Amino acid sequence: MTSKEKPRSTKTGDSPQKRTALALVDSFNRMDVPAIVSARTPACLRHLYPTTMAQPPQDTAAYTRSLTGLRTIFRNFTLTVDELIEDAGAQRICMWLSARADTAAGEYVNEYVWLLDFDEGGRKIVRTKEYSDSVMARDFFPKLRAAMEETKKGGQ
Repeated sequence: MTSKEKPRSTKTGDSPQKRTALALVDSFNRMDVPAIVSARTPACLRHLYPTTMAQPPQDTAAYTRSLTGLRTIFRNFTLTVDELIEDAGAQRICMWLSARADTAAGEYVNEYVWLLDFDEGGRKIVRTKEYSDSVMARDFFPKLRAAMEETKKGGQ
């Protein structure tokens, strides 16, 4: 059985995995890297899609490095849950998210779909599959790199 809704915050009757998923979004909105990482099991792998992005899965150490780097690039980062679908029996949640942040290259706006698999208690994420707007990434990140290089040159 699945449930589909547009959540705003956790409620008393929410499943453990839903509470964990929404707490993860809250941690991203605070860019609290330790809290983000603590939502995962130590063996959790992050898979990035589509496969045309050619990104290898990230273990916890690689994911932490990635988040730490992004934290310095994205200011005022916010994630909004547009839709959440829960399959309680499969210990799985799928979220459609909208992202926004300020960067040296201007406003960052993207959409993601996260498929989160949880442990039996629903309190830790054991695997993530993250889909992002690859066209936006293809067009935006070269501009961001160029803007960051200009910033470095100006500071030298």
